[in-house]
Amino acid sequence: MDKILETQRLYIRPIQSVDAESIFRYRSDSNINKYQGWIPKTILEVNDFIKNKISLEINIPDTWFQFVIINKLENILIGDIGIHFVDIHGFQVELGITLDKQYQGKGFATEALTAIIDFLIHGLNKQRIIASIDPRNQLSVRLIERLGFRKEAHFKQSILLNDEWVDDLVYAVLKDEWINKS
Repeated sequence: MDKILETQRLYIRPIQSVDAESIFRYRSDSNINKYQGWIPKTILEVNDFIKNKISLEINIPDTWFQFVIINKLENILIGDIGIHFVDIHGFQVELGITLDKQYQGKGFATEALTAIIDFLIHGLNKQRIIASIDPRNQLSVRLIERLGFRKEAHFKQSILLNDEWVDDLVYAVLKDEWINKS
């Protein structure tokens, strides 16, 4: 996919191998990313992730597609958004976002996710978008709720994360809910 999404302050484009150093810079921070399932310890892990762990094509069932978020003003990569195309029929996706700590709390995540959700619903005709969040990650919970997602489930100790069993909150928004919110 060559498509670049653009918002007022951001470019959102597919991940490329040249992004590895920038991604390693913010993803390797184990304190800031303690609720993430992937914290790379070396740049080689990031290179492997880009080369082998994500799909080069968007909208393929049971694959992940990765976008990066570029701050237009500074022309710097500040985060990434993963999209998991979970549904074999192609109507449901899962989202995940990671943002460099220097850019958190400034509306960049809201702006990026809004553009991605619009693209998924209007461009790819997705019916349901979900987010899976560790309940201790209250910043992400507030972000996803602010975007209009509703909590559908709270699973107790259902995910093994960094050698610890943690709870999982599942949020979702339906196509009609998103369109009617706009």
